[in-house]
Amino acid sequence: MVSPHRIRLATATATTECALLRVGKPEMVRALHREQELSDVFVSFLLARNDRMQADIVDHLFNSSEKRLARILLLLAQFGKESKPETVVPKMSQEMLAQMVSASRQRVNFVMNRFRKLGFIEYNGEIRVHNSLLNIFLQE
Repeated sequence: MVSPHRIRLATATATTECALLRVGKPEMVRALHREQELSDVFVSFLLARNDRMQADIVDHLFNSSEKRLARILLLLAQFGKESKPETVVPKMSQEMLAQMVSASRQRVNFVMNRFRKLGFIEYNGEIRVHNSLLNIFLQE
């Protein structure tokens, strides 16, 4: 039987070039006990992640695919962060956006074209998100 700690609960995909470092559980536990600042940052991250997961569940249960796509684009453009948001979303395919939104690629294509025609985004090889997209997400 496979240990429950070895089962992957999520998958991550890098949208830009990056370097990764895997830290084993025993070393992480030691570091969290030794370094109070690291421990504080890590607990804050976990609490924020928990809030985000709850928001994702509510989003999938109660919002249309159009609103879910607007939310994903705003999150990817970092609207709502303390720093100035990036307006350009990291390069990703419509298939990847469709998976994130739980919709078909065709539906994502239709909504992206609608957002472009309404002036909420610029979409020509890269996605540039405008503040006006918040209107879609905040309606109702």
